[in-house]
Amino acid sequence: MNFKKDRYIVIKNAITKELANFCYDYFLLKRKVADTLLKTGYIASFNSDWGSWNDPQVINTYSHYSDIAMETLLLKVKPIMEKNTKLKLIETYSYARIYKKGDILEKHKDRPSCEISTTLNLGGDVWPIFIEPDSKKGINTVDDYIPSDSKGIKVNLNPGDMLVYRGCDLEHWRNKFEGENCGQVFLHYNDSESKLNTDNIFDGRPHLGLPNWFKGRKI
Repeated sequence: MNFKKDRYIVIKNAITKELANFCYDYFLLKRKVADTLLKTGYIASFNSDWGSWNDPQVINTYSHYSDIAMETLLLKVKPIMEKNTKLKLIETYSYARIYKKGDILEKHKDRPSCEISTTLNLGGDVWPIFIEPDSKKGINTVDDYIPSDSKGIKVNLNPGDMLVYRGCDLEHWRNKFEGENCGQVFLHYNDSESKLNTDNIFDGRPHLGLPNWFKGRKI
């Protein structure tokens, strides 16, 4: 498998299973704390420090944009990403989820900040991701996304493994989840040689670790 030719690649043991398990347990506990704070009225339904259940892409599932531990992983795996893609990369952002039983990740392509992306398995029950290697399949329109009828290529990842792919070009998805929990973190980059990188460094934030609402602000 060659990233330049295929536009995706699987990297086994990108991080150790011990580190993956630590991040998974950490994120499970963070979800529990966020749920308690929400139920007791200490935080609102969306909170940039604690994450939310408001992501319309996967309804009522806990997710977090730029959790600081995940942003640290974004930096940690960058050399591995660069080695395997043969690209010089610019960090944009991290996004983590703990999927629950019944979740579906619909077919989609990503926004410009996700030019070179990875989904890194942190732990939980096995849940394959599917990818369509033909970039002509699946179409982003101004108002909507038109999915292909592709069955795609099935990719199973163990904790510490990651799938690297051109997120803006290749359609990807997950079918209905039959397990209980599955922790994944998406780590996003731009190619430093791409025209996209000028506006998307740190996804428009002054630096990594800052919440989504910090986009466009200066310090």
